[in-house]
Amino acid sequence: MGKLIDALGKLLSILSPFIWGLVISYLLIPSMTLYERKLFKPLVLRINKTKPRLKTGTKLPRVLALILAEIVMLLLITALVYLIVPQVYDSISAIITNSPSYFDSAYSAIDNLLKDYPEIEQYATKIFGNLTDALTKWTTNTLLPSMESVVTNITSGVFYVLKGLYNVVIGIIVSVYILYNKEPFIAHYRKILYSIFSPARAKRIMSALRFADKTFMGFISGKLLVSAIIGVLCYIGCVILKMPYALLISVIVGVTNIIPFFGPFIGAIPSALLILLVDPKMCLWFVIFVFILQQLDGNVIGPKILGTSIGINGFWVLFSIVIFGGIFGFWGMLLGVPAFVIILSLIHI
Repeated sequence: MGKLIDALGKLLSILSPFIWGLVISYLLIPSMTLYERKLFKPLVLRINKTKPRLKTGTKLPRVLALILAEIVMLLLITALVYLIVPQVYDSISAIITNSPSYFDSAYSAIDNLLKDYPEIEQYATKIFGNLTDALTKWTTNTLLPSMESVVTNITSGVFYVLKGLYNVVIGIIVSVYILYNKEPFIAHYRKILYSIFSPARAKRIMSALRFADKTFMGFISGKLLVSAIIGVLCYIGCVILKMPYALLISVIVGVTNIIPFFGPFIGAIPSALLILLVDPKMCLWFVIFVFILQQLDGNVIGPKILGTSIGINGFWVLFSIVIFGGIFGFWGMLLGVPAFVIILSLIHI
C-alpha cells in the first residue's frame, strides 16, 4: 500500500501541469463563453453580413474569446502582483527594520506598568529570565547546528518555486488546447460514461456532475468576490483610521477571509499583533473595526453574494471545515464546504 501511494504521488507530480491546465480551464470557461456569445459571435456575424468577401471562419469567435480570457487572467495576476507585492515587501522591510524599537517600546510599556505592582514585577522578571535562558539554549543547541538544513531548505524552496512556475506556464498552454476543443472533450467523457454505465446511470452521473459544477463554481467565485470586497473595505478603513501597514493588513484579512468560519480569526490575529507592536491603542481600534467588518461580511455582503446556495447550517459548515482541513490542509478548509454539500446531496439522492 505504501508503494502504491508513493507511485500515485509521483504520477500526480508528473501530471501536475495538466492538472493546472484543467483548473485554469475550469475557471476560464464562464468568461470565455460570455465573450464568445455576447461579444465576438455577434461581431463576426455583423462582419459577414456587411463584408461577405472576408469570409471569417466559424472558429474565429472561439479563438478571439479564448485569447481575451487568457489575456484578462494574465493582466489581473500581473496587476495584483505589481500593486500588492512591492507594498507588502516595503511593509515587511519596515517591520524588520523597526522591530528593535518596537520591542524596546513594548518592554518600556510593560516596565512602567509593573512598577506599581512589585510582586507581579518580580514574578514577570523571573519568567523573562527563564525565557531568555531557554532562548539562549535553543539558539546554541538547535538553531546554529540546523543552519545547514535551513540553507538546504531555502535551495529546495527556490527549486519548488521554479517548478511551480513551470507547471503554471505549461498549464496555461494546456488550458488553451482544452478551451479551444471544449465540445470534443465533453463529447469524449460522455462517450466514456455511456460506454461504462447504463443510460439511466450515466444520466444520473451527468446530473450530479452539473450540480457539483454549479455548487463549486458558485461558491468559489462568490467567495473570491466577497474576500476582495472585504480586503478593499479593510484597506479603506485602515487608511481612514491611519493604521500602520494598511495594505499588508488588508491583504492578510482579504486572503484569509476566503476560508469560511476560521478565516476572519486567522487574518485578524497576526494583523492585530503587528499593530500592537506599533501602537497598543490603535490595536484596540483595529479589533473593533475588524469585528464590525466581519459582521458586515457575515450578515450583509456574504448572504447577498453567496445567497443560500450552501444550504447547510453552521454546525455542518464547521464540521466540514475541520474534517476536510485536517485531511487536505488549506485546500480542504477552502473547498470543504461545497464538497460536503455535494456529498450530502448525493446521500439524499
